[in-house]
This record gives sequence, structure tokens and C-alpha cells, in this order.
Amino acid sequence: MRLTVLAGGIGGSTFLRGLLKARPDADITVIGNTADDITLFGLRVCPDLDTVMYTLGGGISKERGWGREDETWVIKEELAAYGVEPTWFGLGDRDVATHLVRTQMLDAGYGLSAVTQALCARWELPVRLLPMSDDRVETHVVIDDPDNPGTKKAIHFQEYWVRLHAEVPAHQIVAVGSEKAKPAPGVLDAIAGCDVLLLPPSNPVVSVGTILGVPGIREAVQKTAAPVIGLSPIIGTGPVRGMADKVLAAVGVESTASAVARYYGARARDGVIDGWLIDTSDSAQLDSIAGAGIHAQAVPLWMTDETTTAAMADAALSLAEALRR
Repeated sequence: MRLTVLAGGIGGSTFLRGLLKARPDADITVIGNTADDITLFGLRVCPDLDTVMYTLGGGISKERGWGREDETWVIKEELAAYGVEPTWFGLGDRDVATHLVRTQMLDAGYGLSAVTQALCARWELPVRLLPMSDDRVETHVVIDDPDNPGTKKAIHFQEYWVRLHAEVPAHQIVAVGSEKAKPAPGVLDAIAGCDVLLLPPSNPVVSVGTILGVPGIREAVQKTAAPVIGLSPIIGTGPVRGMADKVLAAVGVESTASAVARYYGARARDGVIDGWLIDTSDSAQLDSIAGAGIHAQAVPLWMTDETTTAAMADAALSLAEALRR
């Protein structure tokens, strides 16, 4: 079975662990979000790609869900002693090695997809990990400018997420460079040639949404012969993890499973999904989702461990098989 997954960071990588448990023999391609990428201290940092890589390679910090296990922070402390900004984003010593290799290869002229392949070789991943694009795309968030009342300013998504903890209203989400970007090598083939395309419970705006925003990818998803199944990142009125509700508000979408389903839209109505899984606690929303032309089912969606997450993956693949008949 050939499976393609559009994934963000923590939510996407957690789902992938369950998917691998459910289908250990599947040929899985992961298309990772790169619009969270940022250059810090002269190093190119790819948070979502690295979270998938570390998680599936066995190097992730289990406590934090991001960064390396057994990490030390000497470089961060020394940078702070020099007064180097930003101090709100810290890179661990082990993590810095990854960014050094990536930056050196990028500076030498290698594309991000080739760099990602080289980095993943060290971790012996059980999946093929592709960046959504080799071109530079960065998500920025428009907020009120605290230094100039009555005006707004755009800041990098990482500053909004990490420094501000998404505690100030976001007026607009802008994927800078997206309109000129091209899908990375292998991305369109992975979408066209898969048996099932999965949208895990990643952020629908700044993770899956930015992948779909690369010209050519949304169109490929709409044209693929494979069923496209999504899993809701919202249970009740809150995100499974993170602060997806904050950026959903910025694009005028309610923080509910049915609202996110309508945001993606049915492929039969120029959207991108055929099927949608919601949590059993949200089963009252099934009729609303069906009214949008999307086949929906209610199953347990809390990713509490690999076994429960594998059951979610099984449910998604079963729904795909039912829609294929």
C-alpha cells in the first residue's frame, strides 16, 4: 500500500508513529510543511521536518515532543551571555549539529529536498520525507503593533508561536514566498501515485494549509485517484495539541471539527477531502459535515499512545477503502 501524508510537526509525527504501527509494511511518503522554517544565528532551522525526522528516527525528546533527547544547552547559554538575539528561541547543542549540516549544504547549492534526504539517511527513517518545496516559504502573522498603537505589523510565525504563545489576536496569516514556490521533486508524483492520501490532525492553516498553498499541490490533491481522508485536529472547541484555534480565528473559521472540515471542503465541491474523522464526543456534527458533501465518521481521536493512534489510522484507511468501492 502506497500512502502519502501531508504533515506538520508534533501532531503529524505523532500520527505517523501510529500509522507505522497500523501498516508497518506500507510504502509511506511524508510531505512536510516548511513554512515554519526560520534562519536563526546564521543557521537554517526546519522545525516540522526535524520533528518528523527525530520522532521517527528515535531521537526526539519525549518530554517536550520537539528537539533532541538528552539535549544540552551550552550554546544557547553562551549566546545569551553575549547578548545575542533572539533569546526566545533556543537551539540545543545536539540540534545545532543538524542545522549546521543543513546550512552548509544549502550554501553549497544543494536543494532542501536533497539536504533532507541526506539528514534522514543518518536516522534510517521508515518513511520517505520530502519538504513541500525547495523554495523559501515563511509564514508571517499580522498583529497589532504594541509600539505604534493603531497600526499593525507582520512577524515571523515562530515569534508569534514561541515568544508570544499566540496570546495576541492574529489579524492575518501570510505565507511569504508561497505564490512563487514550486513543489519539491517527488511531491506531485507522491500525491498522484498513492493509494490513500491522509491529512493528519496537524494545524489546518499553518501546517497542512501552507502545504496546500504551494502552487500545484492543491490541484494535485484534487486530481489524485486516491481517496483523501482527513482527521480533525479539533475535539470539542479546542485543538488536540497546540494553538490551532488562534490561527483558525485569523482566517474566520470556528474551532470545531465540522468547521475545519468545511474549511478543507469536499473534493466533489472544489475542496480537498473525501472523508473526515471526528471524535466520538463530536458525533452531533456528523450531519453538518455530510451536508458539506464530506463522508464523516466519529471515532476516538485522542492520540494518547501508539495503540490508540494506530486505531485512528486504521479507521482512516477503512474509510478510504469504503469510499473506494
